Parts: sequence; C-alpha cells; structure tokens
Amino acid sequence: MSEGPRIAVAVVTMGNRPDEVDALLTSVAKQDVAPARIVIVGNGCPLPEFAERLGLPGEVTGIEVDENLGCPGGRNVGLARLREFADVDVVVELDDDGLLVDADVLRKVRDLYTADPRLGIVGFRIADENGETQRRHVPRVGAKDPMRGGPVTGFLGGGHALSMPMLARIGDWPAEFFFAHEETDMAWRAIDDGWTVLYEPELLLQHPKTSPARHAIYYRVTARNRVWLTRRRLPLPLIPVHLGIWMLLTLARTRSLGGLRAWFGGFAEGLRQSGGERRPMRWRTVWRLTRLGRPPVI
Repeated sequence: MSEGPRIAVAVVTMGNRPDEVDALLTSVAKQDVAPARIVIVGNGCPLPEFAERLGLPGEVTGIEVDENLGCPGGRNVGLARLREFADVDVVVELDDDGLLVDADVLRKVRDLYTADPRLGIVGFRIADENGETQRRHVPRVGAKDPMRGGPVTGFLGGGHALSMPMLARIGDWPAEFFFAHEETDMAWRAIDDGWTVLYEPELLLQHPKTSPARHAIYYRVTARNRVWLTRRRLPLPLIPVHLGIWMLLTLARTRSLGGLRAWFGGFAEGLRQSGGERRPMRWRTVWRLTRLGRPPVI
C-alpha cells in the first residue's frame, strides 16, 4: 500500500434513476484517483452495461438481486462481493442520485485513511445544486455550520467511506433495518470498537433536497428501527430514557395523525419483534459519545 489504501466505489440502485446513475458514474470516471473497483447493485432490478457506455475506470462489477433488500441489505451485497475480491481497503458508498462535483474526492479519501490507521468512517457533506446543506444533514446536535468538520458520532448514508478492516471487526450493515437508523447502528459499533468517525465537509456529494418522509414507510420503520437500535446497542438503563425522549420529540414535531398512528404502530412492532443480536456498547463509549456532543439518549 505504498500509494495509500485501495479504494472501491459502491452504488445501490432500484433502477428508477437511470439518468442520475449515469451522471454519478460519469463523475466517478472523472476522479483524479481512479477506484480499484466499482460495484453496482441492482436492488431488485436489472442493470444496464454502465461500464461499456460510460468508459468507467477500474474493475466494474454489476450485481442483480431478485428483491429489494433495502438500503443496508443492498449495501451488504456490494460489500460481500468486494470481500471476495480481497483487494480493497476502503469502500466509498454513494446514493444513486448523488454527484461528485469535485474531481479530487477519492484522492482526499485516500489521504485521510493513509494518515490515520484507526479511521473507520468518513462522512461526506451533502449539499443540493445550490450549495445548501439541510440542517438534518449536519451530524451534530444543534449544528448550523456544515463546514465545521471533525470527529462525530454519526454520518450520512448518502455519501461516506468505510474501512474494510473496520468492517471485518464490527460487521456489516444491519440488513433487518431496511431503511432508517442503520448509519447510527454502524457508527455506534465503530466507536465502541475504538474507531474514529470523521465528518469531512471538503468531501462534497451533491444531492437533491429531499425529506425522509417522502418514503411511504418512513414513520413506521423510523419508530421500529429506533426501538431496535436501542435494544441492540444501549446499556439497559439508557433504553427507556432514549425512547422516552424520542417519543416526546415525535409528539412535538409530527403534525400528521396518520403519521403518528404509523409511528406508534412501528414502535409496538419494534418491541414485539427482534431487531438482531444485542451487543450493548460499553459505558466508556457512552462517555465518548457524550464528549463528542451527542450522548446516546438524544
């Protein structure tokens, strides 16, 4: 690794954004450091021949799965294939409607991981075509400045980089979640294992301005996965505190009665069903998250 970590790019698509995927992969082809591999997962959809049409660099692998496995499940398919190749150190995962505006993103990712062997996750800055970053996309409580980088307790799924050695230790995405809170689950596991989660605003992914509530399943799975997240990762005394705070926040923020009904239905589902193996974080991790500005009850 004399020239730094070997980088792969992974994209999961449902086949409903062909033009956006073309634009994203074209922006990958323009990077001044070419990825060693590119993996494209068709999440319940067929894939066209992107590599031939766009002249992409590196080794391009298309994978088609028969059903939509959700965001984390689809990403796990790509990670499994990269693990089989055994020649990648860092994977950059990008939303299929994102765009790398700058040509030096992969080079900066490589340099960050070269400088810090305990760097586990790097979160990108997400901004729309006007350069605006939504407040919910800044990974700090009450944060207003999207240009302030540094160690954080979470990251955005739309654009990020993951250390393959870290994944070998902490495991892949929680496929059971399907959508929502999977990034928090992974970030907490990484920090509990001693890895750094870094927000680097110089790594820009252009992405259309959206609301998470655009997904029909948003309220139900958000509540269900919130319960699963706490049951999987928090020490027992913190579980009712975390869920109580989020219930109050939901009641204060949600204006839709239908949304509230779906949210409480998902909450009950999370209590009834298993969200996977319970592996709670250590109390020193709770303290580390608190020192980083986000205690795991908020």
